[in-house]
Amino acid sequence: MPSNAILEQKQQAVAELTELIKASAGGVIVNYQGITVDKDTAMRKALREAGVKYMVVKNSLTGRACENCGYGALKENLVGMTAIAISEKDPIAPAKILKEYDEKIESFKILAGYCDGEVLDAAGVKELADIPSKEVLIAKFLGSIQSPVYKFAYAVKAVAEKLEEGAAPAEETEAVAEAPAEA
Repeated sequence: MPSNAILEQKQQAVAELTELIKASAGGVIVNYQGITVDKDTAMRKALREAGVKYMVVKNSLTGRACENCGYGALKENLVGMTAIAISEKDPIAPAKILKEYDEKIESFKILAGYCDGEVLDAAGVKELADIPSKEVLIAKFLGSIQSPVYKFAYAVKAVAEKLEEGAAPAEETEAVAEAPAEA
């Protein structure tokens, strides 16, 4: 039986991980087996730059923290050498970065994740990774809103230009048409 000090340490670790998961926008659980030190270092750097916390935590502790947050379904994926990547602000960032390594390294695998209170399987996490960033989506939306306005403005401008060009000849035609009728 573990000592009280060890139990307290584990309870503290679960409490900290629970708070991280609760405060996060999204997270991904991966099997990191087979990744080289160089690739792991590059991946951790990319995750850090994106504001993602990447941790290797005992599966039992991660499972308890997931249960505490209502993500108990993630426990079934906590087998083998697992790590969790958590993002406080961008739910897509961990999925995007880890998907790159999932595709590059045969033994590195995305197992599951969570986003907006939903538990996602590996396919769901990969679909999430394919979503463009928030900035790109906003730019596309604004472009789609502006496009009809620009087209309308160009159409009005073209009509106005035609009317300006057509006004002078129309006045001359009316004057010529009236002159023979008077004679």
